[in-house]
Amino acid sequence: MAGTRASRLIVVGLALAGLVALMFLSVKPETQYSVDEVMASPQSHEGNVHLRGQVVAGSLDSASSSFDLAGTSHTLHIDFSGVAIPDGFEEGHTIAVKGNLMDSSEGWLLKAHEIQTGCPSKYSE
Repeated sequence: MAGTRASRLIVVGLALAGLVALMFLSVKPETQYSVDEVMASPQSHEGNVHLRGQVVAGSLDSASSSFDLAGTSHTLHIDFSGVAIPDGFEEGHTIAVKGNLMDSSEGWLLKAHEIQTGCPSKYSE
């Protein structure tokens, strides 16, 4: 009976190890870029991208569902139509945006799929 219990434990242990290995293999790490990194060579980042930057003061346009996201030396226009604006979203704050970077007739545009803000308590004094 001890042999069967030990073999069951080994089988369960191997199954759990296999599941953990599959979990790590299936989760692709997502790199978050700055606006400046993306805009330095936007062609190489075209498509789905995750980036961070600061919402430019005065750029939020509710009518067109857009705003500008700035890095140190570059700015990118963000279209957030169809995406809910999270709590903590304010002009001048640093946020993260996931979306599809594309070259439009008016320049580079990020069509947002998700907008993330930091913890609101981080901004309070």
